[in-house]
Amino acid sequence: MHYSRYKRRRRAVFGGALLRWAAALLVLAATLGLMYASTLTPRVVEHVYRRPDLPEQLKNLRIVYLSDIHQGRRFSQQRMEALAEQVNQLSADVIILGGDYGDDPEGAVAFFETMPLLNARNGVFAVMGDTDRSDEPGSLDGLLLAMQHKNVTALVNQVATVKLGSTYLYIAGADDYRAGFPDVEKVASQLNADDFVIFAGHSPNLLPAMLDARDREGSAHWYDLALFGHTHGGQMNLFGYTPFRLLRTEMGSRYRSGWLEENRSAILISNGVGTEFVPLRLFAQPQIHLITLKKGS
Repeated sequence: MHYSRYKRRRRAVFGGALLRWAAALLVLAATLGLMYASTLTPRVVEHVYRRPDLPEQLKNLRIVYLSDIHQGRRFSQQRMEALAEQVNQLSADVIILGGDYGDDPEGAVAFFETMPLLNARNGVFAVMGDTDRSDEPGSLDGLLLAMQHKNVTALVNQVATVKLGSTYLYIAGADDYRAGFPDVEKVASQLNADDFVIFAGHSPNLLPAMLDARDREGSAHWYDLALFGHTHGGQMNLFGYTPFRLLRTEMGSRYRSGWLEENRSAILISNGVGTEFVPLRLFAQPQIHLITLKKGS
């Protein structure tokens, strides 16, 4: 009699434990499914950037910015084609690509070889990310050629000039902070204080060098808008914590994602499009940015 009650009680305890484990596994599976699903379709985030001194010919200019695509095992060619279509529907005047096109230098070359053409009235421009190149001589040659074949202007410590009416828009780009040879001082020295400058660099780790750089006239206020990727917005965030440490320790979490203002200029740090390490995101939705320039404060 006592043994029979013991067996029933033991079965009840064991059955309850199994149900709790099954419920926990279901919750885990559902959570992972949602984290994976959140990587699949980038959200177009629209911004209006206002400057009181914006040149008249730059009013309503539409700039599309995207970074960190990481095409490869976690980002298929089919998704790349859908991404290109999504970007081309935004009717951009300028498209700026922020680096990390594949998971390694060969993948970056393959990205541009297979990428559908991106359409922008005044050009497509690109900087290098840490997965796009190595520090070996000649490592960029194949990538630069693949970019050229897709009408993409590469910016490796260079400044591109876009003529709009009687005004010029300057798009500046530095090499990657970690894998390349960034020379922000060289970039800034090609510009004047009155120029309207959009600076693109893959990683916010370039910011200290940007703040130290000076233009031709010795001014520290040499750029108007800076665009960065690299951080993936933390990719997986919970209560402000992320397991991914992609920035220098002293940078902290301030430069993980979003809009900032420093040096009297605006800075945008994107969550990016793809993923790194694992195809999961949590509270860091993938983003494409559509920035419209307006005159005003």
